Amino acid sequence: MSGNGRGGNKRRRSFKNRDRETWAQDGRNRNEKPRYDKQKGVIVDRPKWAPPKVSTEPLPVPDCPICGKPIKDIASAITDKKFGQPVHFECMAAQIAAKEPLGEGDTVSYIGGGRFGILHYPNPQDRRNFQIKKVFECEDKENRAEWRKTVADRYSTT
Repeated sequence: MSGNGRGGNKRRRSFKNRDRETWAQDGRNRNEKPRYDKQKGVIVDRPKWAPPKVSTEPLPVPDCPICGKPIKDIASAITDKKFGQPVHFECMAAQIAAKEPLGEGDTVSYIGGGRFGILHYPNPQDRRNFQIKKVFECEDKENRAEWRKTVADRYSTT
């Protein structure tokens, strides 16, 4: 303990108060710490984050070229290579099932990447073991459809 009567943590308290005063003089909050730019060797203030603007216009409701009904859930639609327009997910699966002869234990399933496949289950009760018999490309991987861009811009704003 020093002779001036200020021992232990009391010595640090005056330093903290002095630090708070300088933050208050700058008009900044103590939690808003400036960022140090190592390349330039200077302190740079961080820009204030602003949330992105959300579009107020409604999503388009196109008609399915297969069944003719409006597609209410456009986010779950899939692009048909023939039309280049969105179609119902169920309509595409039903169209593939109608075109291809399905044997016993065969089903049409979405396998990802804009592709459907005919899956063969040796034991229909056991859904863990299957073989992909045939793959159908529905969406073009290189060229994303224009309607997909409007939907993606609506949901992924950052």
